[in-house]
Amino acid sequence: MGSALLRFENITKRFPGVTALEGVTFDVAAGECHALVGENGAGKSTLGKLVAGIYQPDDGRILFDGRPADFGSPLDAARAGIRIVHQELAFCPNLSVAENLFLGQMPSACGFVRRQEMERQARARLSDVGLSINPHAPMNKLSTAQEQLVQIAVAVGQKARVVIFDEPTSSLSPAEAERLFAIIGRLKADGVTILYVSHHLSEIMRLTDRVTVLRDGRCINTLRTSTTSPDEIVRLMIGRPLGDYYPTHVGAQRGPALLRVRGLSSPGKFEDISFDVHAGEIVGLAGLVGAGRSEIAQAIFGIEPAAQGTIEVEERPVVLRDPRNAIEHGIGLLPEDRKRQGLVLTMDCKANLTLAMLDRLRGGWLLDRRSERAVAQEYFGWLRIRAPSIDAPVAGLSGGNQQKVALAKWLARKCRVLMLDEPTRGVDVGAKAEIHALIDALAAEGRAVLLISSDLPEVLNLSTRILVLCQGRLVGELARDEATQEKLMRLMANVPAV
Repeated sequence: MGSALLRFENITKRFPGVTALEGVTFDVAAGECHALVGENGAGKSTLGKLVAGIYQPDDGRILFDGRPADFGSPLDAARAGIRIVHQELAFCPNLSVAENLFLGQMPSACGFVRRQEMERQARARLSDVGLSINPHAPMNKLSTAQEQLVQIAVAVGQKARVVIFDEPTSSLSPAEAERLFAIIGRLKADGVTILYVSHHLSEIMRLTDRVTVLRDGRCINTLRTSTTSPDEIVRLMIGRPLGDYYPTHVGAQRGPALLRVRGLSSPGKFEDISFDVHAGEIVGLAGLVGAGRSEIAQAIFGIEPAAQGTIEVEERPVVLRDPRNAIEHGIGLLPEDRKRQGLVLTMDCKANLTLAMLDRLRGGWLLDRRSERAVAQEYFGWLRIRAPSIDAPVAGLSGGNQQKVALAKWLARKCRVLMLDEPTRGVDVGAKAEIHALIDALAAEGRAVLLISSDLPEVLNLSTRILVLCQGRLVGELARDEATQEKLMRLMANVPAV
């Protein structure tokens, strides 16, 4: 590591009703991989956005290469060699992949875009991150994982001096994450300075040189990764040790099948899917990106119009034509992409939380505002959602607290069948343990849970049994006591057991 390339001096940043950062001081050495950790709302993403010119500090200053970094915009920061990979994906969805890769810097001649040259360079950048897709494809046709890799390709393809990674593996499969780690290794070898934000402590311990811990917007300590431990980092993050969690529902006798799926198919996505989810159990659904996990949940929820097959809810055949119909039958879906499918960002937290139960909050023709506030307050307290108030815009919350609001919507509806797609994506370790305990409690009280997650330890720890998908087909089922990461990965990748 070299001398300080970035220095934060008494950084304070306020938003309406909340102080995101207060008096934060630490430095980042040239050429190091420096981790930022903390609970949701601790200020990690805000700090990254200050460096990238998206926000400006209210007090204090940032020094870049010994000089004040007065970045008035992301363009100013980019010109200085600073790039950011956002946790929440930001693209022009109706433009092509290639056009998004080169926004603001498309190769041109005589005022015209050189399309062939842009396509050539786009293919090279996509290849660098292990992504094989058509550069002409519109962004809105990509999966969340593919969008994440495109965003990484944007950041690492521009010869940056500093790259900020904000939860870069939250949507990636283990194989894709390994490719990202190799890219980070190459960047470090080239002398690039990396600011790495992640809730995955295993990544922090593997990749980084030092780690700075934030709590409630304040800098708690900066430690050398080689001389600390995950337990110590967690204690600094949340102010207490975090014990191991073992689910209680697995010891109880399961009830009747609340969800029964038979012969569910959607052309080009999945084929002949059949399974049951009983009251009191958590069924994990594992598979690589593109295996059809999310699409199966969407079909059950009535938003996969080409899907064919039969579905029974509480042993009664149903035809789920749309989400409203699914909700009426007691099914809830927490989607993978909370910003596009799980929340209405222009509305406040209270309205988002009660969105799925408006029919139960009406007093005659009008919405019972007092009951709405009471429900929102109850679930805000239960899930410990950090926001200035229930009336705060949901767009202003941290990613993890947005996830809690999206989950609270279905808890408030009291759905008997819950399909949870990446329920702890972008959530800190303390909140993750709380959500795990909550999912377990939901199963223990007799709900049926279908758990979709790229986090294999999460699937292994929570699930009663695990269904494995490969290329749109169910290829195996593992009981809890026989499932291991190796067995799951072999089935997911269609690799025979040795």
